[in-house]
Amino acid sequence: MHHIRLQKLLEFLKNEPNDPFLKYALATEYFNIKEYDKALFFYEDLVSKHPDYVGTYYHLGKLYEVLGRKPEAIEVYRNGMNVARKAGDNHAYSELQTVFNSASGLDYEDD
Repeated sequence: MHHIRLQKLLEFLKNEPNDPFLKYALATEYFNIKEYDKALFFYEDLVSKHPDYVGTYYHLGKLYEVLGRKPEAIEVYRNGMNVARKAGDNHAYSELQTVFNSASGLDYEDD
């Protein structure tokens, strides 16, 4: 199933090589099948070429965490919060703040 979706997405990308949604979808598919190098390529490309694509930051940060690159994850979450704030996307901001706090060790609970 993933293989078929990947092939279709790659075909679409040939026709629309700068479409951020297609890059995001490909990165997510690769992440789901644990092809992290390919997922990383597309997520990092999105941050570089489409920095306003808010959804990227959460998933790239999570990928960095999976890869044991926590300082980079924290920085991506921080950058994503700034992008979400500028876009007025409070939901994305809240999600990014939650994972930022967790990755930074700030997710303690009051007693």
